[in-house]
Amino acid sequence: MRAGRRSAVLDGMDDQAVGLRGVTKTYGRKSARVTALDGVDLDCPAGTFTAVMGPSGSGKSTLLQCAAGLDRPDRGSVLVAGVDLTRLSETRLARLRRDRIGFVFQSFNLLPSLTAEQNVGLPLRLAGRRPGRDTIRGALAQVGLAGRERHRPGELSGGQQQRVAIARALVSAPPVLFADEPTGALDSAAGRGVLEMLRAMTGRTIVMVTHDPVAAAYADRVVFLVDGRPVEELDRPTHASVVERMARLAEPAC
Repeated sequence: MRAGRRSAVLDGMDDQAVGLRGVTKTYGRKSARVTALDGVDLDCPAGTFTAVMGPSGSGKSTLLQCAAGLDRPDRGSVLVAGVDLTRLSETRLARLRRDRIGFVFQSFNLLPSLTAEQNVGLPLRLAGRRPGRDTIRGALAQVGLAGRERHRPGELSGGQQQRVAIARALVSAPPVLFADEPTGALDSAAGRGVLEMLRAMTGRTIVMVTHDPVAAAYADRVVFLVDGRPVEELDRPTHASVVERMARLAEPAC
């Protein structure tokens, strides 16, 4: 399963590819106010694979969305490749997300009327760029879908659809990839294939939210959130060690 620690060498990147400093995010008002993130500090070194776990409502998805620039925190700073996302205008933030960040969703988010290669190239076309066919087909080949370029999502399995979604996230060669429950809609075999592919992406920084100890065991480390704060980390996780740590965190405080 494990291939050793991934390369931390990325041209033009700081040692910390992703860094959160005092990040706070709340929703609602007055008595309905909910603190999703509570002063989070977190570093993800370049070239590493970090899994984020925690109970339902612990702030996992909010953390990922803030780190990827899909949502803005109320306080604190979010740095990707040394750039503070919280200081960027919407236009500059959109440009940075397009060029430096990939995001993979649990639900694939593919357009059913488009072929695999059309889905992969769509974000670049929406950004006013004309991706070459070799670039798109290269991204699909990278995720093991050479020969499936003209298939529509309905003609692909769930695992293959998620691979198309990953190819779409990788087509602009972003140094940082965020994944929100990327295997949550897949069976165990398809999920394992996606995780093995992510694990093999040497040199790219990956931050993945998951509830699955099997998925977390593919990462270099696991960060555990409780009530919007990182409370523990586990290096070189195994399925057994992740299960044990999650069970301990679920125990009621004395």
